Amino acid sequence: MTRPLLLRFVSILGASTSFYLLLSVVPGYATAGGGGGWTAGLATGALMLATVVGELATPALVNRYGYRAVLAVGLGLLGAPALALVFTPNLWWIVTVCLLRGLGFAFTVVAGGALTASLIPAERRGEGLALVGIVSGVPSLVALPLGVWLSAHMGYGVVFTSGAVVALAAILAVPGLPDRIRTSGRPVGISEGLRTAGLRRPAVVFAVAAVAAGIVVTFLPLAVPASATGLVAVALFVQPAAATLARWLAGRHGDRHGSAGLVLPGLLLSAAGTLLMALTRSPLAVVVAVGVFGIGFGIIQNATLTLMYARVPTAGYGTISALWNFAYDAGMGAGAVAFGWLAAGTGYPWAFTLTGTAMLTAVVPAWRDHRAATRAEARGTKAPALARAPLQ
Repeated sequence: MTRPLLLRFVSILGASTSFYLLLSVVPGYATAGGGGGWTAGLATGALMLATVVGELATPALVNRYGYRAVLAVGLGLLGAPALALVFTPNLWWIVTVCLLRGLGFAFTVVAGGALTASLIPAERRGEGLALVGIVSGVPSLVALPLGVWLSAHMGYGVVFTSGAVVALAAILAVPGLPDRIRTSGRPVGISEGLRTAGLRRPAVVFAVAAVAAGIVVTFLPLAVPASATGLVAVALFVQPAAATLARWLAGRHGDRHGSAGLVLPGLLLSAAGTLLMALTRSPLAVVVAVGVFGIGFGIIQNATLTLMYARVPTAGYGTISALWNFAYDAGMGAGAVAFGWLAAGTGYPWAFTLTGTAMLTAVVPAWRDHRAATRAEARGTKAPALARAPLQ
């Protein structure tokens, strides 16, 4: 718990709080301007599109301008455009703001993620990343419902101003962070990372789990009976709470026994939870389902990220942060779009069943990755870095 890491927590809290305060409010603001449901989708789609594009571009920006500049610009893009929403609910104005904020969020999670990994000792990486997950996860538990409540009781302007202030205030912590980290090895490009099996396999497995995460957040409120609004609130609290606890425990286990053996169990639990969600008429089954999914998702979050960082030299941390966050956001976005189309034809129970079944296809890359890591351990070596010989 060094001073730079504590200052990094400040920027994490500022970025996450600003992002989640507006996440569920802006789509409602777009429809309040007279548009239909498609306007809400357009606003969220613009946000996620810009986030994914920004995540792929951020490593090159960090290499050129350093951590502090990219992180400060990211916080500025999250904050300042939010103030612009106060002036008009025009759809294209909202879309423009969402695009800018998506880029800002991408800069903060990728540049900040690589910097954070550099500030955590390698032998404590699993638990350290779990702690970072808790710090970034608390705003999602608090700010998501708070933003909706504030917009209903105090107006949109209060939400937009609050989101801007917390992001802009966090910039004050940035000058205390390192601008450059002494690295070992050679830099790793995005394309090389995607070609390397030891990085691609855990990213693919995590993306598959993230597909279901996007479905849960978007469609669970629509899938359960309309009379069960209290059930939805409980379920949407249980899922991130279970994921946060599991992420912490997975990190502690990974530091002591290795993370390679956790990916497959995490995937199987995530798929089992998704399959259970088909029982949408049973309140108990829904709560158990999201709890099981949350445990699996938390395990797979920590295990895949820890493994990917362990398999590159420190010069490749920016690329790992970009690839992992890209898998997260692209998986969530693709899951929401595909599930909506699927559920329209089959109904929610069958859509959950088919999604959970499809997730099991990721067992193949998860198993292959585990076997490759086991062979590396049998040879008496650690999970190899790209600077030497990547896992094949």
